[in-house]
Amino acid sequence: MSESKAAEFLAARDYLLQAPNYQEAKAHFTWPNVGNFNWALDYFDGIAERRANPALLYVDDKGFETKLSFGAMREKSNKAANFLRGLGLGKGDRVLLMMTNRPELFQVILGAMKLGSLVIPASTLLTTEDLRDRMGRGKVKCVLTEGELNSRFESAIPAAAKVSRISLDAHGHGWIDFAQVDDQSATFKTDDIFNTDDELLIYFTSGTVAKPKLVLHTTGSYPIGHLTTMYWIGAKPGDLHYNVSQPGWAKYAWSSIFAAWNAEATTFVYNYSGRFNPSDVLTAIQDYEVHSLCAPPTVWRHLLRENLRSYSFSLKQLVSAGEPLNPEIMQRVKNATGLTIREGFGQTETTLQIGFFPGMDPKPGSMGVEAPGFEIGLLDDNHIPLPVGNEGNVALRVRPQRPVGLMWGYIDPPEKNKEVFVGDWYLTGDLARRDEKGFFWFVGRADDVFKSSDYRISAFELEDELLMHPSITEVAIVPSPDKLRGSVPKAIITLKPGVEASRELAYNIFRFARERMAPYKRPRIIQFTRELPKTVSGKIKRAELRKFEADYRNSDTRLEQEYFETDFQTALKLKSK
Repeated sequence: MSESKAAEFLAARDYLLQAPNYQEAKAHFTWPNVGNFNWALDYFDGIAERRANPALLYVDDKGFETKLSFGAMREKSNKAANFLRGLGLGKGDRVLLMMTNRPELFQVILGAMKLGSLVIPASTLLTTEDLRDRMGRGKVKCVLTEGELNSRFESAIPAAAKVSRISLDAHGHGWIDFAQVDDQSATFKTDDIFNTDDELLIYFTSGTVAKPKLVLHTTGSYPIGHLTTMYWIGAKPGDLHYNVSQPGWAKYAWSSIFAAWNAEATTFVYNYSGRFNPSDVLTAIQDYEVHSLCAPPTVWRHLLRENLRSYSFSLKQLVSAGEPLNPEIMQRVKNATGLTIREGFGQTETTLQIGFFPGMDPKPGSMGVEAPGFEIGLLDDNHIPLPVGNEGNVALRVRPQRPVGLMWGYIDPPEKNKEVFVGDWYLTGDLARRDEKGFFWFVGRADDVFKSSDYRISAFELEDELLMHPSITEVAIVPSPDKLRGSVPKAIITLKPGVEASRELAYNIFRFARERMAPYKRPRIIQFTRELPKTVSGKIKRAELRKFEADYRNSDTRLEQEYFETDFQTALKLKSK
């Protein structure tokens, strides 16, 4: 390790690892000024010289298991860097990586970082059309994939394009076998000079509202920026950390790579084929004695289908991110494990910026407090900071000091930068309020807040309430055009296995809402559906639902399994007396 280059980084890292409480961390943490620094070369390779715990513990549902030390990962990533360089790739060239959750993924990401090539992570759920878009707008020079995924690239790569095609299971003309990486030298040297403004990762956003945007992160914004994510997770050197996430999305790199290895912890990977099986996952968490667990709300809901009390866990830290977590889920997990899930908030564009940190007592329903190194304001529509207690646009202060854990910007469409970087602020596109103790309370995405009879309605707030109903698995609230009120809330609902949609159930849910919600915001229409439209990252396409509802309601017809509150007017009035 280059001690001079890594010293500042290690000092900042150690301060967060050793901080006695959040107040101290928030008051005294400062982003490290590391100068010419390559995290993979100057930090990660140094871990190999002194860490006894593995860098990676990989198991799958077929019984295969392997451990890779930090030293072994250093050598494997050196081979990957030499392999890519041998194909003519260098600093600034872009590599699209579409792989399942396997050890080679870590090897290639580290190797590309050492070489200075950019990685474009891609979900294995992407279609050929998705890949064609990424190949073109991402200006990809190399793709690395595996097995049956190869065929999706055949028509996605333009015939005349000079794109290196690598596969872990090379088949067909033009594909290079990744196995050749084993023939490379385990020593890597470079004359390139790196700094924290160098390009590192390009993420395509979920595309819930419009065409996916291209988010550019640097060698500073992710490796160093994820010091806040490390602090939030609470992993310590030698701990075993499990992040339930799939490659291709920002949360994977957040937690499985940078947060875990910043803490010198071991990343645990449980690779399963087919559908998510909560019993198998919980058994793996128990048997391998996982210490910290990070999972999105959807996974927590699946895990609670099992009897958590029947397992013996070694868990010390539980965290959740991706979408707000229902307080009922938090309570049920605490009742079963004695541990409270701590929420965290960030974006593809940022690292962890708001959350509940180790030692804090989470407030159910709250997002948490500012992460160390971030200053967050709630702004009105004129971008003026609002007093405590007011609902406003969540924004990160970027002047006079820009937080390291923030993207460079959007490289496509570039004009989007003018919308989100305004004056001294970066606008996240979310709405929240902050109480007098500094806790943030999520209101919703700005696009998901609408008016009904001049009252502001938060789709998230209504969804959170309805998820308390024992028959509901998922729900999306959208505005439905109404001649009298302008719009009314409509709930589009999927049901738990074994529960059938019916008029009786619709009445039961209307009654449930009537008992729990103020009249102005309770849903006036319910529609049952088998599934909600989602992006490949699993986020509900609310914009698509809003457009469909607006178009369809104008036709003055009723959908199948759609019920109006007025259908039960007499019964509901009698029940409310």
